[in-house]
Amino acid sequence: MSNEPELTRKEIIKIIAGTSHVLKLTGVNLNGIDLSGLDLSSAKLNGANLQDANLSGANLYGANLNGANLTNANLSRANLYGADLTGANLKGANLKGANLKEANLTKAKLEDAIR
Repeated sequence: MSNEPELTRKEIIKIIAGTSHVLKLTGVNLNGIDLSGLDLSSAKLNGANLQDANLSGANLYGANLNGANLTNANLSRANLYGADLTGANLKGANLKGANLKEANLTKAKLEDAIR
């Protein structure tokens, strides 16, 4: 099983640009991908592997990250307003300057997360 992301940044930008619907990447392996600064508002990323991903400055307003693996992810300055992070693994994640207002962090793993 490869640890390479299933999609590239370029492919995700094409998907975002080519649809008026919500981005759905449920359970997709996006390990180490650079999604910094992208508008991922309301995206369905539940169960996705975003370990070591760069999401700095990304707009994740209302995104579903339920059960996502965000271990060591860079979420600095990300907008996570109203995001569902229930049961997400945020161990070692960088959350400096992230907007977590009204985000659901129920049962999220936050050990060693930088705030």
